[in-house]
Amino acid sequence: MTHSSVVFAVFVVFAGAAVLATAALFARQAMIVAYIVIGTLLGPGGLGLVRDAGWLHEVSEIGIMFLLYLLGLNMVPRQLLQMLKEALEVTLGSALAFALLGAGIAFAAGFEWRDALITGAAMMFSSTIIGLKLLPTTALHHQHTGQVMISVLLLQDLIAILVLLLIEGLSGSGGNGLALKLLALPLLIAVASVLERWVVEPLLQRFDQIHEYLFLVVIAWCLSIAELARFLGLSHEIGAFIAGVSLAACPVSMFVADSLRPLRDFFLILFFFSLGASLDLVAARETLLPAVLLAAVMLAAKPIIFKKLLTLAGESHKLAQEAGIRLGQISEFSLLITVLALESGFVSAKASNLIQVAAILSFIGSSYLIVMRYPTPIAVRENLRRD
Repeated sequence: MTHSSVVFAVFVVFAGAAVLATAALFARQAMIVAYIVIGTLLGPGGLGLVRDAGWLHEVSEIGIMFLLYLLGLNMVPRQLLQMLKEALEVTLGSALAFALLGAGIAFAAGFEWRDALITGAAMMFSSTIIGLKLLPTTALHHQHTGQVMISVLLLQDLIAILVLLLIEGLSGSGGNGLALKLLALPLLIAVASVLERWVVEPLLQRFDQIHEYLFLVVIAWCLSIAELARFLGLSHEIGAFIAGVSLAACPVSMFVADSLRPLRDFFLILFFFSLGASLDLVAARETLLPAVLLAAVMLAAKPIIFKKLLTLAGESHKLAQEAGIRLGQISEFSLLITVLALESGFVSAKASNLIQVAAILSFIGSSYLIVMRYPTPIAVRENLRRD
């Protein structure tokens, strides 16, 4: 691809995303919806302004790496242990219920057992982006609602990491492939811990006043451990997550997280655009009915199940209901699992389209439910609009 075509493609992605994101905000929608839709409209299956989305998808995977890197940076074991203990039963119980519902719907719609299995796995999670982006900052950092949601989302993210690892192992050499990856994982953790303790952290503390240097080192650290993970037979995403966890207790970890968010968002826009661009509109029409059913069931069932489980865990009726609605959608991790499963040959393209369409529909429906009923930065009513 020539330089001019690359520049044009990036121009199309961001100019189109900016226009549609503006419309999404006026419509009280999360911007993630705009990124996926604009990819579908302007990609190879739409107007064809971006004809080759393959290179775009490869570049955009850096965004997923940074997403998992930042997730790991927020997982300081001592600080999160109590929160995660309290949310463990709720998260595991809800994940099992959503997996059974998703797999049952896919199997009833005529999909093979492996497709149904991946569909069920993809339904286990709620969207970190929508759940937290539509939560006011005061609630996110200070109120118990935010603590409950973060606990559930972090545990879901850990389960998602395990699912990604499982897919990688089973798609390789069956049980032997999984066993080798499970052996590679502790080796990667050990190497990352030693290097962080004796090389990276001393350097960050020695030059902590030079922000440009900190930015350079933490990016190099993320990409280095990601590449080491790939060398050991794991994915770049698993490596990025381990890199973040190893750095979580470092004093500069919060500065790292804040400085990397714009870079993460840049690549995530490319990722969601490439997802939309890769959506097969013909196949999407074939799976539209089961996708609508799947999205509708998840939008209805997730708030009810979360409310029931949170109430049983001792939370108030009001908090349980709000947290349930805010967590009542399919996740961007569902899309990531689907992409990896498709690349690994573990799921059919038709099932991949089913999950993608259902996820998009759930993003739209959930965003409307949240902004109509609860405080958000983009709420419809002035009395609900809070930053």
